[in-house]
Amino acid sequence: MNDNIYLPHLVTIEKITQEAPGVKTFRLKFKDEETAKNFEFKAGQFGEYSAFGEGECTFCIASSPTRKGYIECTFREAGKVTSALAKLEEGQTMGFRGPFGNTFPLDEWKGKNLVFIAGGIALPPMRCVIWNVLDTRENFNNISILYGAKSVADLVYKHELKEWEERSDVNLVTTVDPGGETPDWKGEIGFVPSVLEKMNPSPKNTIAIVCGPPVMIKFTFPVLDKLGFQPENIYTTLENRMKCGVGKCGRCNVGSQYVCKDGPVFSRVQLEALPAEY
Repeated sequence: MNDNIYLPHLVTIEKITQEAPGVKTFRLKFKDEETAKNFEFKAGQFGEYSAFGEGECTFCIASSPTRKGYIECTFREAGKVTSALAKLEEGQTMGFRGPFGNTFPLDEWKGKNLVFIAGGIALPPMRCVIWNVLDTRENFNNISILYGAKSVADLVYKHELKEWEERSDVNLVTTVDPGGETPDWKGEIGFVPSVLEKMNPSPKNTIAIVCGPPVMIKFTFPVLDKLGFQPENIYTTLENRMKCGVGKCGRCNVGSQYVCKDGPVFSRVQLEALPAEY
């Protein structure tokens, strides 16, 4: 194990999955056997992924801690580092630092209904906790998943969406923006907040987990208010601005909070205590 928090672990890219245009999932295995054996994390935590000679990018750990022997990350090619990562091939080596950040309070959610609400490339941080919950299904009550994207092509984890849809113990609703449907699309057509209102989940004994673009979250929270969800029962993740992962660079500082140390998981109560400009 590395004692230096700035020194990345070396990981091998075992598998690459093309999820959507410009979006890939890497399955990573630690090169060091001791690290591979002892590495642990919890749902909600993130890491710093490096392309040598180019830099680091911050992504959540998209796989579940219940799945041993590897970790996964999903990213969209958008800048210098993600473009360099996207050029890597199976069998090549990259760097990983982590895990960092806090976690989803799964122990507190035992026996409750869970409603997952995700948009676009924001499904990866939610995928981690979804699989964690499904792998310990006996601990939770009803599970609903609402996932939306701009178009059918932009939906990530298509094979897993099909698996969730076929499960009798999961209520999955998928939607695409108007104009993003295909002739054979059988899901909803509309924006996530309006589809959520149509779903009309009961707030009784229910936790809502929201992750998506800021505009989606902005219009989803009022719908949850209308449905009767209390702020302490609404959770989300913040990942923008994070760089070092350990609260040293200050880029993710918001008021008295560091997103990388105090987050990335926040309840809505905690969000409302942050400066309004955030």
